[in-house]
Amino acid sequence: MLIDVHAHFDHDRTGHADWPARNQARLVAGRKMGVTHHVASILGSWGHTSPTYFPSPTDLGYANAKMRELQAAHPAEVRGYVAVNPNHAAHALAEIELGQRRGMIGVKLAASRRADDPLLDPVCEAAARHGFPVLHHVWQHRRREWPSQEASDGVELCRLARRHPTVSFILAHIGGGGDWLHTLRAARQVPNVLLDLSGSGTDGGMLEAALRAVGPGRLLWACDVTLCTGYAKLRALGRLLGPDDLALVTSGNARRIFPAGAFA
Repeated sequence: MLIDVHAHFDHDRTGHADWPARNQARLVAGRKMGVTHHVASILGSWGHTSPTYFPSPTDLGYANAKMRELQAAHPAEVRGYVAVNPNHAAHALAEIELGQRRGMIGVKLAASRRADDPLLDPVCEAAARHGFPVLHHVWQHRRREWPSQEASDGVELCRLARRHPTVSFILAHIGGGGDWLHTLRAARQVPNVLLDLSGSGTDGGMLEAALRAVGPGRLLWACDVTLCTGYAKLRALGRLLGPDDLALVTSGNARRIFPAGAFA
């Protein structure tokens, strides 16, 4: 079993005329790589009709419905996160409840609000009720404000995780840019934060440092939008880890933190 815990798909309102081909390409590439499950979200309209990191309730509702359709169309391969914008608190909670009833298995938070903002607490409480992990977009060491997003780093996500110790938090894409050593130092002592290995970065020593910091029991293999670098890390992990530890990173940890029965 090989679980990609950080995947994305597209739909017909994202401004991409080739959206069906994009979705199909991910599934085809995943099969070639051996991916058994893509745990995915759609971030509203990907900026087409509302900002990517501040999606409107209308765009989020439509995207989550399309995510559920994808999950239903590919029941053996696709699982869905409920994407929410905590600035629209009532809508976010309603989407989580609807998603849980329709078979979605986690919550996706982008850069809509700083990770340690109290506005995220009701979302995390809803995740705790349903046994959902929370995948949070993270910039590896935020040194300044970034336009069009409320970017957070590992320090801020760890503050949120300490407030909600029964929730598993997936710290997104340590290879997604920035100072991943800063992230490793922040997450080392926060056991309910797991590191997602996705991102376009494949820095020498990154996987080894992550293993030293949190061990194989808190790492999750993932691709995000760059399946090629996900595959490169998969090959590297095969050389760094024995079979039992490799199985934890590629599927065992995901099976532990997602709701029971989420994966066949």
